[in-house]
Amino acid sequence: MRNLILICVLIMAAFHVSAQYPGYTAIKDINAFQTGFAAASQKTTSIKSDFVQEKNLSLLADKIVSKGKFWFKKENMVRMEYTQPFQYLMIINGQNIYVKDSQKENKISAKSNKLFQQINKIIIDCVKGEALESGDFNTRIFEGKESYLAELSPVNKNLQALFKNINVIVEKKNYEVTGIEMHEPSGDNTIIHFNNRQLNTTLPDALFAVH
Repeated sequence: MRNLILICVLIMAAFHVSAQYPGYTAIKDINAFQTGFAAASQKTTSIKSDFVQEKNLSLLADKIVSKGKFWFKKENMVRMEYTQPFQYLMIINGQNIYVKDSQKENKISAKSNKLFQQINKIIIDCVKGEALESGDFNTRIFEGKESYLAELSPVNKNLQALFKNINVIVEKKNYEVTGIEMHEPSGDNTIIHFNNRQLNTTLPDALFAVH
C-alpha cells in the first residue's frame, strides 16, 4: 500500500532544494501571485501532457528515469500512464482509484481509507491549483527569473511520514505548473517534468473510466 500511495503522490505537483533556494528569492507580492495562479487554474478545464520522471534513491548511484502521458479533466479526473521503461497505469475518478501494471490490476475506494482520502484530495487540489490554500500545508512562495516556486510543507503527521515537503514550479508567463517534486524524509526524491502541455482540449470521459 505504501508503494501505491507514493505513486499517487507523484502527480502532485517542484524542485526541492535546501532552505536556501538558488535562483529564487522570497516573493514580495504574494497576493498578486495567488490571484494570478487562481485565475489561471479556474480557466483550466483539462490538461494533456507528456512527462519525464526522475527517481533519486540514496541506495542507488544512478537515477531511475521513466516517461509517460498525463491527463486531467475537471472536476476530479486524473490519468497517469507510464510507458517507459515499464508500463503502469493509475486513474483517479472522484473517490475511486484504479491501478494496473503488467501483472495485476486493483481498484480502491479512497472512502475506505483516511490516508487515501487525504492523498486523493492533495492530488486533485494540486492539479486544480487549490493546494496553496489547503490547510494540509504551510506554504511559502519564492520568485525566480522565469518561474515561481511554491514550497508546501505538510502539517499532518501522516503526510509528514511520507514527505518532508512538496515543491511546485509555476511558470511566470502563464502560471502553468511545469514541474513537481516529492522530497521524502529519507532523503529520496522524485521529480516530474511536464512537457508538450496542452490546455483545455477535449478529453473523453472514457480515458478516466475505472474498470
